[in-house]
Amino acid sequence: MRLTRVRTVVMTVVLAACGVAPAAAQTFRSDDPVIRQMWLEGMERSQAERLAQVLMDSIGHRLSGSPGYESAGAWILQRYADWGVPARQHEYGTWRGWNGGSLLVNLVAPRVQTLEANWLAWSPGTNGRPVQADVVIIPEFASTAEAEAWLGTIRGRAILASPPEATCREPQAMAALARPETVQRLAEERARTRASWQRRMAALGQGAHARLEQAGVAAVLTSRWSEGWGVNKVFDAPTTQVPALDISCEDYGLLYRLAANNQGPRVMIQGEAENRGTVPMFSVIAELRGTELPDEYVVLSAHLDSWHAGTGATDNGTGTIMMLEAMRILRAAYPNPRRTIIVGHWGGEEQGLIGSRAFGEDHPEVLEGMQALFNQDNGTWRIEYLEGQGYLHAGEHLARWISNVPLEISSHVELDFPGQQINAGSDHTAFICHGVPAFRFQSHYDEYRQYTWHTNRDTFDKIVLDDLMNNATLAAMVAYMASEDPRRVPRDRATLPTGPTGQERRWPTCAPARRSWQP
Repeated sequence: MRLTRVRTVVMTVVLAACGVAPAAAQTFRSDDPVIRQMWLEGMERSQAERLAQVLMDSIGHRLSGSPGYESAGAWILQRYADWGVPARQHEYGTWRGWNGGSLLVNLVAPRVQTLEANWLAWSPGTNGRPVQADVVIIPEFASTAEAEAWLGTIRGRAILASPPEATCREPQAMAALARPETVQRLAEERARTRASWQRRMAALGQGAHARLEQAGVAAVLTSRWSEGWGVNKVFDAPTTQVPALDISCEDYGLLYRLAANNQGPRVMIQGEAENRGTVPMFSVIAELRGTELPDEYVVLSAHLDSWHAGTGATDNGTGTIMMLEAMRILRAAYPNPRRTIIVGHWGGEEQGLIGSRAFGEDHPEVLEGMQALFNQDNGTWRIEYLEGQGYLHAGEHLARWISNVPLEISSHVELDFPGQQINAGSDHTAFICHGVPAFRFQSHYDEYRQYTWHTNRDTFDKIVLDDLMNNATLAAMVAYMASEDPRRVPRDRATLPTGPTGQERRWPTCAPARRSWQP
């Protein structure tokens, strides 16, 4: 997802501009019995912590095509059944099945140390057998012929296939505590290292990682530092036949320095990773059928899948639990909505918004009847920002809905109308491209971007449970207000502001859902 954030209009100013007076900032009070019941269910009887603990700790990561994803889908269906909420799987295609098991990576020479490592997704394993290999750096090549000759020397070696980092200290600490000359020197060194690495990979030709694999290497070792203490971003493997691993910034630097100084680094890799072939993929859809306008829809949206190095707590376990708990609150406090309320727990978001795109393609009637969609997909902390996504008249409706939410929850929310569509790349985008009013409940980004987004540290302990409870209650209340609104949200489009370099920005167009994997 794209991670730029702009906040321009404080909520109380927007409400005044829309002619809506915010409630008094006192102890919670509402004349609306549904809002009162939602507060009771969401803030005093919350199940968010219990639900989150099971999803993140017991089920764990939810990589597309993994047993964890399948277990999470079955678990969510059972929760809805327990609450009397109709739910189903929307099977939209297939993906490559994989189960990453145990992994042990040790430095065995010139000394012994266990290294911090993760499988890259869909990597082959070692069939549980230990594999030992000397660690080799991709050198600078004087010519293509030299690169070809080098490829003939690396059979059975473990290849360091990423540029190293000069330091694994977080940048904000360096900026605050190091001398400016030191910061500048490190920035220049990093730029030189990365430029050198690009030349090395280019010399290996197109499909450099595949060429390493074809040369018979024992393993490909990579590292993608997230600029935080002990944190890497961990994605998919560039290989299909040999193990591909992520090594922590600190340990990758150790291996690199040992190899660069001819000190004979050697590693032992042992682990299980199962190729499960082609498996079905699905989203989970829950629904409370509308009593007056059943063919008009309010949709709560969050993706269920995650990457695998952590447990997908803030991307997007918190969004998943927020919408799951919101539907429980709605079932308890508003079981017979005016419009149909749907929750979409989408699959395959990390592979390109696949589940949400496929749902829109398969359900044009929902697109046609959409009142509003609300997506959440960026971590913990309270919802703090809601923009109109470029819909010219959406602000009147959003401001009115938010004004009915108790200030204990809504006072943290800033609104921006008509909005700039500044955060694309999550599931709301799959609906905006159809011209559907789709909005994004957005939390604080900076720490999420650095520390938990797609990383090995995205785990249960990073969830701020008070805020998760708050956000679930907010989602339920806004869905209720959108369902009851006597008018449809207009779909008139504003002209989007120009980009940072002055280029014209256009409304997004819809890409087809990628319903199967091809290498």
